[in-house]
Amino acid sequence: MNVIGTPDNTKQRIAVAMSGGVDSSVCAALLADQGFDVIGLTMQLYDHGAATSKSKACCAGQDIHDARRVADRVGIPHYVLDYEKRFEQDVIIPFADAYMRGETPVPCILCNQTVKFRDLINAAKDIGAGALATGHYIRRVESEDGVTLHRAVDHSKDQSYFLFATTPEQLSFLRFPLGDIPKSETRSLAEKFELDIADKQDSQDICFVPTGSYTDIVGKFSNQLKSAGHFLHVDGNDMGPHEGIEHYTVGQRRGLGLGGEKKPLYVIEIRPIDQAVIVGPKAELAKHEITVRDVNWLGSGNSIPAGGMRAMVRVRNTHEPVPGLVQAGSEPGQAKVSFDDPLFGVSPGQACVFYDGDQVLGGGWIVADGQGMRVPHNKRNEQAASASA
Repeated sequence: MNVIGTPDNTKQRIAVAMSGGVDSSVCAALLADQGFDVIGLTMQLYDHGAATSKSKACCAGQDIHDARRVADRVGIPHYVLDYEKRFEQDVIIPFADAYMRGETPVPCILCNQTVKFRDLINAAKDIGAGALATGHYIRRVESEDGVTLHRAVDHSKDQSYFLFATTPEQLSFLRFPLGDIPKSETRSLAEKFELDIADKQDSQDICFVPTGSYTDIVGKFSNQLKSAGHFLHVDGNDMGPHEGIEHYTVGQRRGLGLGGEKKPLYVIEIRPIDQAVIVGPKAELAKHEITVRDVNWLGSGNSIPAGGMRAMVRVRNTHEPVPGLVQAGSEPGQAKVSFDDPLFGVSPGQACVFYDGDQVLGGGWIVADGQGMRVPHNKRNEQAASASA
């Protein structure tokens, strides 16, 4: 199996992003086995500390040791790159600030946009590599029309949602050897190559949140001022104080501490302007249309076609794509997305990714709809004035 598709791999240098997990380790072993001149690159992204023993988080101290052991087993050079400061500035602080803006961020996408597919690609080029390979489950397809990005064969492990922001220039340099195989085969390959990490758990947590409490990170790194606010019902009623908007996300039901209602209450909107958390019945979460910003277009042409196009649309990694219409927005870099059927729990700060079948057309970041909630205007003003008094 030639995972790169090159007939003669002799002395072709390729860098591999090695996180210490099963996927990137097998990626390195496969390429070395095929005759590539493989060099392993591991990013040190944050202080090891408490994260060293956190087995379900990637990029922890133990993971760096695991990557080094795999490199020794495979017989390839291995280098650790200190990107801690860059990671803090480009990923952790924006993550924390997003919560204070009432958003629900996706730090893995920010990591791919910055330290991984910007800085690591530059590092790979500096050592003379012709490509950077990663263990992501996604497919890169070359044709006469150029290079396109597609969902992985194993949809249960597909990571295309996290890679929508990959630029065409980056895509020309990247390789994804595992996109055409199921995760079970990856495990088998790890055993075949006698890698010690064959049974290692997949990373599941946000790597820089070792305690599992993201509010600790928000408190430590956010540049925004925090303050307590009030729960407001969509009918305008004040339902009491809360501890801060960073504790809540749109669509949240549990942990609100609001009892006594006949029907369950959900977080409908988070308003940082007055630190209000708007709650209401599930029906209030329905969205027929959203706006996304900073669109990265990977489809044919340089932008969304005039008049828009039909596409499958994904608004969370845990959701399957749904049919909708994608059109250019009113501002540069924006898109307007209309759903065939209303979606529930669409949260500002999450990514919205567009597909044509399995092909990734691109995507952007969901923004607040700007329409406000169905709180009567006069009551809203009174509540905002009261909160700022």
